[in-house]
Amino acid sequence: MKVPAGTTAGSAVAEAGLPSKGPEAIVVVRDAEGALRDLDWAPESDAEVEAVAAGTEDGRSVIRHSAAHVLAQAVQNLFPDAKLGIGPPVKDGFYYDFAVDKPFTPDDLQALEKRMKQILKSGQKFSRRLVESTDAAKEELADEPYKLELVDLKSDVDTDEVMEVGGGELTVYDNIDRHGERVWGDLCRGPHVPHTRFIPAVKLTRVAAAYWRGDQNNQQLQRVYGTAWESKEKLDEHLEWLAEAERRDHRRLGAELDLFSFPDEIGSGLPVFHPKGGIIRREMEDYSRKRHEEAGYEFVNSPHITKDTLFKTSGHLDWYQDGMFPAMHLDEERDAEGEVRKPGVDYFLKPMNCPFHNLIFRSRGRSYRELPLRMFEFGSVYRYEKSGVVHGLTRVRGMTQDDAHIYCMPEQLQDELKSLLGFVLDLLRDYGLDDFYLELSTRNDEKYVGDDESWDVATEALRSAAESSGLELVPDPGGAAFYGPKVSVQARDALGRTWQMSTIQVDYHLPERFDLEYTGPDGNKQRPIKIHRALFGSIERFFGVLTEHYAGAFPAWLSPVQVMGIPIADEHVEHLQSVSRALRAKGLRVDIDTSDDRMQKKIRNHTTQKVPFLLLAGGKDVEAGAVSFRFRDGSQINGVPVDDAVNALVDWVQRRENASPTAENFVVEAV
Repeated sequence: MKVPAGTTAGSAVAEAGLPSKGPEAIVVVRDAEGALRDLDWAPESDAEVEAVAAGTEDGRSVIRHSAAHVLAQAVQNLFPDAKLGIGPPVKDGFYYDFAVDKPFTPDDLQALEKRMKQILKSGQKFSRRLVESTDAAKEELADEPYKLELVDLKSDVDTDEVMEVGGGELTVYDNIDRHGERVWGDLCRGPHVPHTRFIPAVKLTRVAAAYWRGDQNNQQLQRVYGTAWESKEKLDEHLEWLAEAERRDHRRLGAELDLFSFPDEIGSGLPVFHPKGGIIRREMEDYSRKRHEEAGYEFVNSPHITKDTLFKTSGHLDWYQDGMFPAMHLDEERDAEGEVRKPGVDYFLKPMNCPFHNLIFRSRGRSYRELPLRMFEFGSVYRYEKSGVVHGLTRVRGMTQDDAHIYCMPEQLQDELKSLLGFVLDLLRDYGLDDFYLELSTRNDEKYVGDDESWDVATEALRSAAESSGLELVPDPGGAAFYGPKVSVQARDALGRTWQMSTIQVDYHLPERFDLEYTGPDGNKQRPIKIHRALFGSIERFFGVLTEHYAGAFPAWLSPVQVMGIPIADEHVEHLQSVSRALRAKGLRVDIDTSDDRMQKKIRNHTTQKVPFLLLAGGKDVEAGAVSFRFRDGSQINGVPVDDAVNALVDWVQRRENASPTAENFVVEAV
């Protein structure tokens, strides 16, 4: 669409007959450089633009940013002394930070949402205004200390907060009422929707504490989160999605299903797994071990703690010390007069396993005939995550990584990466995740070691392997670790949320620092290339992801109790015990509920506990030598001969079927 010089984008939109209401309403335009512009924007010369509708990702982002302004206006209406932080759009919503005398309450949130809806209904116009100078901006914002700080940052184009105030220029968006009066304004780069009625559906969701500019040394603010959509229907869909996410929250399910806990006596981010959780974890690990053995990995083990010299050699003390637990100074010896006879040594809990594996490689001479050498370890590591980011099992301080390091020759690198990526994807699919894309993290020019050539070779090798997978490849500029680029597997769960799973990194640096060598075909010493690979990331995090993916209804092969026998009366217990013995002989996990509860309550209890198979037995079943199946969804199959039932159960579990069994998909064949 063309916007003639001297006219507004909004005029061009109207002239073109494009929608101004509903999900298809045009809220902004995108210019030839890709920048989003208000509909009030008037180019100095004819401009080609793209109309952006409310129901697109960009359109929703503009709606949400505009809703954040409405939230800030509502807060200052109801809490006049509140000071403004920043209010950006985020995935599926927005937030705004405020400095207030006391935390917001749930009642405050309701009052703020009510006030927002009044503002939205009033149809206030968003009007962009250029502030002539820094001094003028400071004069206008004299009562807003956080905005004044952003004004001082305006010349720093690399500062994230400046995106909120327009980069090199300072702009304010005024809210204009229907009488043409300015009723509120905020320092902001925009763009915004034309007026508040373009925000048809908004909901405030929660309040959290947040530090100004993410720095714990700064004042703690109140962060109000909300969501906004192009229609009430889309908002309702999102709220139902949030409710389902809450029902799937692994922290809630972990308690309800008695899987794991976080005792205060142990410390933040340090989980313990209960017997049921222990079974799931063991099954996850055992299957992974089996697949690694089949793929030619060799199992190693390393201690949880080491002298600081190891991490000095690896470079982790230079680059990663903030993420490590503090040192323990040990082994110092003093004489009777208190003088140091033997100096002590700093020991660290290990944050990663890779330096230990280098020492194993270096422990003896290596030949090219041994390469690629694939080392694997379920290694426990410890990372000092800040308390504000610790979150259930998905962000812990003590974790077990399924860590592998592959040492190979340069000419083996490409084939090894392709094979490795295929192995990773296949194994994740075995656990029930099958919706992937890949992310290529490249060098951070401010934080890297090694030479440009090796980085380029490593990056291109990863790019080629990733592209050969046929999956979407998304760039992540500057996201690499200090020692090498990486490809990460991003998996979408049952709710469409993305989780970073496996990572594959190519490293020329650590083999150099540890002086790793092998004897090549020509008899000369050569340097191997190292590939770092964590498949689950950590067992704990993967456990949390699978819990939410399956909503706690784990596949039968992972379930703590695979089969629960439910007798209708006491005289039917012996029949179920014989079935149980037959299933246990085949390796299945079986229990029988012999409590005094009525049968219907037993069914409810074990369905709530998400047991995949309930076996019911009454008089007719005993007489016929049969059992009846009851599934999680409430469906049943009655009168199945015991031998047929046992064979069907064993087959389902042994083939590691990830679907939840139902009367429709559980096939019982006669023996």
